[in-house]
Amino acid sequence: MRVEFGVLGPVAAWSGEHEPVALRGPRHRAVLARLIVARTRLVPLDVLIDDLWPVPPENAAAAVRTFVADLRRALEPDRRPRTPAKLLVTEGPGYALRTDAVDAWRFEDAVRTASKSAPAVAAERLAEALTWWRGPAYADFPDEPWTRPDRTRLNELRSQAVEALAEARLELGQAAAVLGDLDTHTAEHPWRENAWRLLALALYRDGRQAEALGVLRRAREMLSEQLGLDPGPELARLEAGILRHDPALRPLAGQVWSAATTAFDRALAADARLRLESTVGILRGLAVTGGTGLQTSREHRLAAVAAAEQLGDPDLTARVIGAYDVPAVWSRVDDPDQAARIVAAARRTLLALPEGTPVGPRARLLATIALESRGVREPQPAEAARESVALARDLQDPGVLVFALNGLFMQSFGRCGLAPARDAIGAELIEVSARHGLPTYEVLGHLVRLQARSALGDLAGAARYAEAADELANRHDLPLVRVFTTWFRALRQAVDGDPDEADYAYRAAAGTLTDAGMPGLSAGLLPLALLGLRLTTGRPIGDLGDLGGWGPYEPWARPLLLLDEGAPDAARVALRGLPDPPADHVQEALWCLAGRAAIAVGDEDLARRAYAALLPAAEEVAGAGSGMVTFGPVTAQLKALVAAIG
Repeated sequence: MRVEFGVLGPVAAWSGEHEPVALRGPRHRAVLARLIVARTRLVPLDVLIDDLWPVPPENAAAAVRTFVADLRRALEPDRRPRTPAKLLVTEGPGYALRTDAVDAWRFEDAVRTASKSAPAVAAERLAEALTWWRGPAYADFPDEPWTRPDRTRLNELRSQAVEALAEARLELGQAAAVLGDLDTHTAEHPWRENAWRLLALALYRDGRQAEALGVLRRAREMLSEQLGLDPGPELARLEAGILRHDPALRPLAGQVWSAATTAFDRALAADARLRLESTVGILRGLAVTGGTGLQTSREHRLAAVAAAEQLGDPDLTARVIGAYDVPAVWSRVDDPDQAARIVAAARRTLLALPEGTPVGPRARLLATIALESRGVREPQPAEAARESVALARDLQDPGVLVFALNGLFMQSFGRCGLAPARDAIGAELIEVSARHGLPTYEVLGHLVRLQARSALGDLAGAARYAEAADELANRHDLPLVRVFTTWFRALRQAVDGDPDEADYAYRAAAGTLTDAGMPGLSAGLLPLALLGLRLTTGRPIGDLGDLGGWGPYEPWARPLLLLDEGAPDAARVALRGLPDPPADHVQEALWCLAGRAAIAVGDEDLARRAYAALLPAAEEVAGAGSGMVTFGPVTAQLKALVAAIG
């Protein structure tokens, strides 16, 4: 049982097997509220009567006893008759609440604990605690004198929690994430100087210096004009610091970073080799931030490899190439030209490595070839992936093994129907990474299993991996993970929910790709997802041409779009020479599109090709191996093809 506080004042609710029960009677809620205000102390019967009625009725004592009896039945529905109550007890001349499961009290404990915790832990606890609020404390009793002290104290504590949460997130470098909450908070509490300080600091750390100074100016004018006060020393110091770009305004981690990199520059001014290796380590961390960080990381990575090759040291080049072990979850590269150049450099380096080179660099080079050659149906990258895993197992280095397994995953799309193999790879990634403290690869393992379980129709299992991935991503600041879990939830809505809501969910999910820095993933994904939604729900295809283009999926979508427009001859022409789909996450979906169009125009050869390709995936859901889109069970398409070709 827990007691919540919110818009309706205190409410008793059960967790577990009992359904939540609201206490609807105003006197019942008032009795419970009065006992909560007293915390666990005794409230005499005559005090309860005076607080409940300005002019008590003659039967006031009996009425209170009735309210208490009703509350006891609500709070302890399984208590046997004539057995003593455990939660709302009678003590001498009054009553007391004997429970610590009141949200208000839990909130106080959470705020107190967070104040002694590291920023990441504090942010997590405060964010959860603030979700327990359902409105102003004791909102049902705004004029009762007995609620006023507790109401004031709780509302002040909530303001402190909002500001402490913003402080923790600012220390974690999440300035942009706190701006909306702080803007609302300052509007609701314009006299809180600390709220203005945090809002200005967040704007400054988000690179918006002019807006930060504008906020401080607005705070100064408001305090001066309406209260006749000058800004406190905290606001004055912040304004002066912003104007001179004081390094102390950065998060503590940023100050440490600045000092360390300055010292690094001085100490290693002439050592190009160590600089190159260190640079790749920085780029690897930059890549997982997504957006411009990921794009910048790619650009500088290629330059670092070229610089290493220029020095003529194969060992160094192998380390520079192999150190960029950024987990990859999507089977289409973002920059094919750059990927080809990295693969070429890795192959040259493999040939140039001298005898006796340790196994680790060779395994990393092979894993790099497998990763950067994703989406192709060539034997060499798949062989490189298998050899890399074998070398990593012999080496017994978990860091090399998870990198090699990532390469093996990227080469597990050579044909349709390999979701079980990818599920096994994901399970090993999770096990090895969790055991050896490799969180980015543990997240990768959860995303791989999310995709594989979706392909196998196990959306409940996939949802558990999505939750685990989100939890790890929040703990380790991995923002790109949200892209995949948000799209998965849209996929689940497409399978289990209302089509209109699924359409909305997909369009909302597309927003996560806007600044993600992953063109290989984002190009054409939204129209493909909506096409699958309309086909699986029996809706007309309609116009999907205003969604940014079909990207790489255009050859397989165009015939069906032409058929939908009433142009079968043009669709037949578009199907001539249609290539096999790439070896990627959505190949089953693209084969389904080809098969549908082939049936519609009577192209028996293409229908047979589609049947042969899809047959190994008979137990899977077409497209769902992406964890993002669905074109329904493969078996349904196989039956349609059989009916068409015999």
